[in-house]
Amino acid sequence: MALDKPYQGLPGTTIFDADQARKGYHLNQFCMSLMKAENRERFKADERAYLDEWPMSEEQKEAVLARDLNRCIELGGNIYFLAKIGATDGKSFQYMAASMTGMTQEEYARMMLQGGRAPGSPVRDPRENR
Repeated sequence: MALDKPYQGLPGTTIFDADQARKGYHLNQFCMSLMKAENRERFKADERAYLDEWPMSEEQKEAVLARDLNRCIELGGNIYFLAKIGATDGKSFQYMAASMTGMTQEEYARMMLQGGRAPGSPVRDPRENR
């Protein structure tokens, strides 16, 4: 029996619901493993080898390697778990959020200090900056 999901279809929004949690379970568990120093060291020494220890999809692994957080979220990642990747890289949460919007960290901070993005304002695709 399919559940009614009235929140589906919000432009630019992925809702982390039970389906997303199931899809991203191993991705999010990988992220949580980075809370231990020895796991961070192993990951940083050979990212691909460490990721291959997890039963994640190839798409999830590639998104992590590319640090494409928007794609990680599409593939079931939760931003609070994904923040562990940023911390492992020595990046702030603000840096990570900026990377997801296509803004520099300074532009993102200025926008947030001014009250955030206005509803209906255009959203830049961060992949256009590559």
